[in-house]
Amino acid sequence: MLRALARFFSRRQNESPGRVIVGLGNPDSMKVIVGLGNPGKEYERTRHNVGWWVLDHLADVWRLEGWRRDGDARVVSGNVNGLPVRLVKPQTYMNLSGAVLKPYLRRPGWSPQHDLLVIVDEVALPLGSFRFRARGSSAGHNGLKSIEGALGHQDYARLRIGIAPPAGRRHGDLADYVLSEFGKADTKVVQELMPVLVEGIELWLKEGIEPVMNRFNKKAKTEESP
Repeated sequence: MLRALARFFSRRQNESPGRVIVGLGNPDSMKVIVGLGNPGKEYERTRHNVGWWVLDHLADVWRLEGWRRDGDARVVSGNVNGLPVRLVKPQTYMNLSGAVLKPYLRRPGWSPQHDLLVIVDEVALPLGSFRFRARGSSAGHNGLKSIEGALGHQDYARLRIGIAPPAGRRHGDLADYVLSEFGKADTKVVQELMPVLVEGIELWLKEGIEPVMNRFNKKAKTEESP
């Protein structure tokens, strides 16, 4: 009888939702992937909305269905390789994107350092390139400024996707450029990135951001070199 009770309480301890793995946070916490963009059909194909393109691709690959309105966002949730995951598209326009994080910040055990990945366009990176980062400044991006304001710090993972034109091709006014649509050739470049981005994001779900940077940022640099 005493041995049976000991086994029962030992099992309850192992199943406790508060368990923490160093470097990964609470493995039972929902992983939240926020793609930055602007709502409305007029923005669907713009460079500024490339984060939403990635979310749509993830939802397709992971077979997540049923996008729904949830406060200031549209979301779809599911289970990916045994982990609870939610994809989030803010509906507040870019400079108020951080508002979507309020309900998650109130969740016990949820940590933006371990459970949040923000996907964003990056005009400082050439089209066809990307960078995973564990932390850092907004670099002037209004969406990231809002995320940082909501969190109160810069310690959260982000995936920056390059949208800058190739060398020798000018983009003119920056605001006009990021809100302009991808052409057919540029769209193909972005679409060809999707498989490696999914691979990197799935590794983030499993092992956290540091292994992702070590593996995929090096790969990106190698592929960019002449």
